[in-house]
Amino acid sequence: MKLRFSGWLGVFLVVATVLVALVSLVWTPYDPTLAHPDVRLAGPSAEHLLGTDRFGRDTASRIMAGAQITVFVGLVAVGIAALVGVPLGILAGMRRGTWVDALVMRGADLLLAFPALLLAIIAGAVWGPSTLTAMVAIGIAGIPSFARVARSGTLQVITQDFISSARISAVPGWKVALRHILPNLTGLLIVQASVYFALAILAEAGLSYLGLGTAPPAASWGRMLQDSQSLLGTAPLQAFWPGLAIAATVLGFNLLGDALRDLLDPRLKGSAR
Repeated sequence: MKLRFSGWLGVFLVVATVLVALVSLVWTPYDPTLAHPDVRLAGPSAEHLLGTDRFGRDTASRIMAGAQITVFVGLVAVGIAALVGVPLGILAGMRRGTWVDALVMRGADLLLAFPALLLAIIAGAVWGPSTLTAMVAIGIAGIPSFARVARSGTLQVITQDFISSARISAVPGWKVALRHILPNLTGLLIVQASVYFALAILAEAGLSYLGLGTAPPAASWGRMLQDSQSLLGTAPLQAFWPGLAIAATVLGFNLLGDALRDLLDPRLKGSAR
């Protein structure tokens, strides 16, 4: 089945974001943290393609550097959520109806009552606001969603004949999980990861906007939005560029998630156009 236009658009936006983040590791037009007061709030020009902020820092360079934090936070947050949530979900699915299943799922329900922003506020009050605090808080907040997806997929897989054969052959439970269940959940987990990556980007931007994420002078798209809030009447482009970057990246991961769902879900293969 071929990708639709929206799928290719999602691939393009995601690849573009990752490439910008990688390029910014070795090159940016200017130092994203270096201030030049003599050119503060300059408009787009050949020298500064996207203009400069209120401190005279090059906006294009800060957008590029902000992509690093966005991709890094997304990877770490999704990694934490998946590494903890997936094993718990598989365990709960394989022990359906037992106290283990009840403990895992009630714990997930309890964690769902604490959104990422609230967890970040609590963590920031204890350890101080930082990028690490934001990553851990967003990752922990995503554990229940991965656990639920993994449990749901496990309940479908364990009804298959090959699982029954493995159990009859006295194959240990952990081998059944690794060899039979986890490979059959790959599609579901990839889709969940792409969707949660978009949520992690939004959460990080929101935390930085509130002052609970990446601390200045490091470039962060959410922090750039906060800095430009007082300039909406005089320099609206300062809010437009980071807002566009956040919107395009989130849209890209959402479209990519939809496309992956269409490709990996056999029930949708016959209905896709």
